[in-house]
Amino acid sequence: MLNLTYLAVLEPGEDGSYSVSFPDLPGCFSYGDNLAEAQRMAEEAASLHVYGMERDGDEIPTPSLNLSREVTNGNVVMPVTIHPDLYRAKRDNERIKTNITLPAWLKRIAEEQKVNYSRLLETALIDYLQLPKQSGR
Repeated sequence: MLNLTYLAVLEPGEDGSYSVSFPDLPGCFSYGDNLAEAQRMAEEAASLHVYGMERDGDEIPTPSLNLSREVTNGNVVMPVTIHPDLYRAKRDNERIKTNITLPAWLKRIAEEQKVNYSRLLETALIDYLQLPKQSGR
């Protein structure tokens, strides 16, 4: 299992909040109302950012070991370890809603027969796309 540890820079706000950025992950930002929430949000943001980079075919940056004083001055710096393989499995297998359009008469009959639309559509798509039955993409 792949683990990556990036340094997060948490910049304190006047109200006790923290903005989060990652020098090694340009464009990856988050926010927390307090330090504990900022830490949680930092892990989620980095995981989602790396997941998006993987999906786009981008090269995943190698984590830095040190940051300049310019970046760290007055900020909290903390290591954030992410697990891209676990995050990918979680995201790729989560259930999402999708809308479909059916003729009213067909929907009525299906409801009378207590059809599980989600299970039926999933099975039909796996068959149609000729995918292995225990698909864990």
